[in-house]
Amino acid sequence: MYNILLCSAGRRCALVKALKESLKDQGRVVVADMDPTAPALYFADKCHVVPSVYSKEYLDVILDICKKESIKAITTLIDSEVSLLAKNKEKFVEIGVLLLAPTPQTADLCFDRYSIYKIMSENNIDSIKTYLTYEETASALKTKEISFPIFVKPRYGSGSVGSKIILNLSDLEHTLALSNDLIVQEYVTTVIHIDTDIYVDCLSTRVISIFAKLLLENKTVGAGKTVSFKDDRLFHIIHDINGLFDFAGPIDMDFFCINGKYFLADINPRFGGAYVHSYKAGVDFVPLIINNINGKENEPDIGNYEKNIMMIIYEDVIIKKQDEIATLK
Repeated sequence: MYNILLCSAGRRCALVKALKESLKDQGRVVVADMDPTAPALYFADKCHVVPSVYSKEYLDVILDICKKESIKAITTLIDSEVSLLAKNKEKFVEIGVLLLAPTPQTADLCFDRYSIYKIMSENNIDSIKTYLTYEETASALKTKEISFPIFVKPRYGSGSVGSKIILNLSDLEHTLALSNDLIVQEYVTTVIHIDTDIYVDCLSTRVISIFAKLLLENKTVGAGKTVSFKDDRLFHIIHDINGLFDFAGPIDMDFFCINGKYFLADINPRFGGAYVHSYKAGVDFVPLIINNINGKENEPDIGNYEKNIMMIIYEDVIIKKQDEIATLK
């Protein structure tokens, strides 16, 4: 049985359902989360309420779940946990579990937007102009490298919580003084948002599969409406980026398309929230994971899907008795 453990699954109900559908009778999807009301728990074949990722006992609990549930592959759905799993890869290997995560160094780099920008710049890969200090930003404004409005966002993690549009130097200085963990980026309005689901073979480290989609509507928690497309230029850029890191398993890369050029926005070395679009369009990562579990390398199959397949996300609800939630373990 190819049982897969998803840590910190949160609201990723559609992802859990997609993995279960793909696995069928080949294995089970086991889900863990610290919140007993995390919706994804109720769609898994088996679920576990666990301590906080930041607690001392967390890793031991996850390893124990792997043993009890005969887990063959493990991943997490939040960026802050990727590094923890990566740094303990050998502990999973010892119990026969394939870790779908990059090396610790790559995990830490992907969590740091400024470091990603520097790496892209040093390797001539287009990325949104990014600055770390008030002085750097003021200089870029003075030389007209960028112009107001500009964008301030958290340096670490993913998502846009805490982001702010800045209109003048005074506001910039005040905002940066509030935290040491902010970066400044040029603010682009005429931009097309691109989301890509990528699988990097855990054995060969080659990019095996890519699914690209245009974001037609954005939501606070991720994509709202997306439509599939293909572009070999984008695929080549993804191959070039992969060569700069040590990835393994599913990755979510976000790009901006500005005047026909692709600019890297974010790298999340985990399943993306909109992976279900990839799966429903015929780009299924589960067989690739199973091959890697069995020690078999996958052959590249890039762009093998239809264009103009649309996904529309909608909200749903779960109704449970309170004592049913309280008894989750």
